[in-house]
Amino acid sequence: MTDHNSTPNTRREFIKSGTVAAAGLVAGASAGQAQTGPSLPDSQESASPTSAEQADITKNFVSQTPKEFQEFSRYKPSYGGPPGSDTYLGKLVPGLRKSGLEPVPVTTPDLPKLPYKMVNGWKEFHLVAEPVVREFLPGNHMNVYGFNGSMPGPTIEVFQGDKVRVVVQNNLPEMTSIHWHGFELPVQMDGVPGLTQDPIMPGKSFVYEFELHQAGTFFYHSHMPMQEANGMVGWFIIHPKMAFDPPVDRDFALIFQNFQIREAQTINDSWAMDWSWHTINGRSGPYTTPLVCKHGERVRIRIMDFSPMQHHPVHLHGHTFWITGHEGARIPHEAWIPRNNSLIAVAQATDFEFIAFNPGDWIFHCHMVHHMMNHMVRQTGPRIRDGVEVSRYKENLTSRPDVAYPKTNKHADVPGWPQMMQSKSFSPAELQKIFNRREVQGMRKNWHDGVKGLMTVVRVLPDELYHRVMETNEEVPWGASVPGNPHMSMPNKKKKP
Repeated sequence: MTDHNSTPNTRREFIKSGTVAAAGLVAGASAGQAQTGPSLPDSQESASPTSAEQADITKNFVSQTPKEFQEFSRYKPSYGGPPGSDTYLGKLVPGLRKSGLEPVPVTTPDLPKLPYKMVNGWKEFHLVAEPVVREFLPGNHMNVYGFNGSMPGPTIEVFQGDKVRVVVQNNLPEMTSIHWHGFELPVQMDGVPGLTQDPIMPGKSFVYEFELHQAGTFFYHSHMPMQEANGMVGWFIIHPKMAFDPPVDRDFALIFQNFQIREAQTINDSWAMDWSWHTINGRSGPYTTPLVCKHGERVRIRIMDFSPMQHHPVHLHGHTFWITGHEGARIPHEAWIPRNNSLIAVAQATDFEFIAFNPGDWIFHCHMVHHMMNHMVRQTGPRIRDGVEVSRYKENLTSRPDVAYPKTNKHADVPGWPQMMQSKSFSPAELQKIFNRREVQGMRKNWHDGVKGLMTVVRVLPDELYHRVMETNEEVPWGASVPGNPHMSMPNKKKKP
């Protein structure tokens, strides 16, 4: 029987299990059906299998597949097949919340939310465009552009049907405007300077007003390209009135950015074609705050790429996620795709959903190797091949200083050996900033050595350990979240026996 823990009203009682669902499909099939796959349809017909054909597929799967691959458990890695079933890889397995409720609030680690006040039925936000100093890593303060003292800007979180007014004050030394990315709104509110409005001059303000009929993952940004490259972006999340089905228990949102900030500098080169600093919500790993959830929950992670020109293949360890939405809208269930690595291009957003069935601390990162640290270096070791004629380079050395190459380090004879050169040594005070967050309590003592650049951590914790980490001021010992540790073996309060 499938191991689950949904309430009676949760999405048809969690479809019971992959086996139960399969039995229902088989019961609807005719007794005399052949056990062969469906023939290819005519070009004018649907390629989707009929209910009878799907019943055949399911019947074959049930009869030929070990039981362990037919079931899905929210508390351990499991298959939940066959492909096409609601439980396949946890596709439509709901969270622990009931269906029909409001969505859970979105969590944007390391970023504030923008408050509002109600004015004659309108939600009124005040957004200030201004220079910002952002600490990418402890002790590394960078001069960027942002909003309300933050880069990225504060998150705007509203509901479908809201009437929204945003008063934008320009405290930059140059003109600006704000575009509401993906919004279907009156053209005069679109925020393109010259084309749809006059630019907002320094010290001036502009009022944007629109009523929201959409729901999904959106964002706002300056429509001045170099300002965009310097960080002027923020989330604009529009929740549906009722949570999408199946409901999630956690909803996280991350903005990926790249900057070219050279040694001994604090200002980004917005025209650069390569990048030396990489941030998630304005911080670089290991200063990025982990995403902490409970074992067995359904989790949504929204990721948006606001890099100037870099794409990001985003990879989650230990789980398979379903792509359930993009920056345009929610994707119908039939078009969801299972992945563990998904490519996100510039100015695109993707929603991932999965059941957090695999306890532990899991890395979640861009898989571009030069984004997995904060600078890449050339390899050490010999650079000239033996037997290569170099006399022409030695004919005139008067304009070149002598170069000593004593090879005192044994590693100098080994091609490569660059990885440790990217490691950053943190002072005790800098380490204290990294460790002094509830979200990192109980991780392995040297966890930060493996988290660089566009990296963060998804933590899947049993109920009791989650409570100690996130809901108390208790000092949780190093390694408490390592599988095999007694803290990770505690039974989940909501598990069924």
